[in-house]
Amino acid sequence: MFPLSIKGLRFAPEQRVVLDGLDLELSGEGISIILGPNGAGKTLLLRLLAGLLPPHAGSILWGAAALPDGRLAMVFQQPMLLRMSVFANVEFALRPQAMNAAERRARSDNVLERVGLAHRAKDCARLLSGGERQRLALARAWAMQPRLLLLDEPTASLDPSATEAVERIIREIRTEGAKVLMTTHNLGQATRLADDIIFLAEGRVQEHAAAQRFFAHPQSPAARAFLQGELPWRIAFDR
Repeated sequence: MFPLSIKGLRFAPEQRVVLDGLDLELSGEGISIILGPNGAGKTLLLRLLAGLLPPHAGSILWGAAALPDGRLAMVFQQPMLLRMSVFANVEFALRPQAMNAAERRARSDNVLERVGLAHRAKDCARLLSGGERQRLALARAWAMQPRLLLLDEPTASLDPSATEAVERIIREIRTEGAKVLMTTHNLGQATRLADDIIFLAEGRVQEHAAAQRFFAHPQSPAARAFLQGELPWRIAFDR
């Protein structure tokens, strides 16, 4: 699946240009976080990569292939859960894979234990709190052992405790070998999690740099303006 190479990606519904010739290349390691102003196309980029929408122009190459090998999962800001038990939500996602019932049960039990939901396995998923629902969505994706995990604002509506729990799970998934590509508006979260930052504005990647370098010394005027506008204090960038 890697390197993931995106060239000239364009998406312009009803003549409104959202992505305008976007170029990006990603390796298969680490956590890449997409930042940018509202309307920059962050969520749209994830949906295009997930195959939920077709681009109007440009190409996406997964290594040398035009399509991913199937080891791709996406978790949305508002997770979509089935009207089933917590356990069944995970187990059901594994049914298309070449696994027998015992293997599906074992893997489902394992990930629910790791995200702290084993004690809720028999409960209806719709009864979970917001933080628990997001942990369940991550467990379901984790059970599929993705090579690429797409996360769209996974902690947008969570309190600090629930956010910390979700961030811990994301780090564990990354440690087990998944590439994580994630959007967030939380700059503190970006500094905690990101190995590299992709900054989108005006339909293109304005900057792609290691996280420490991006926050200390952003190269593009758009990124500098964004950081100074988003934080409640003015930044004196390194020279």
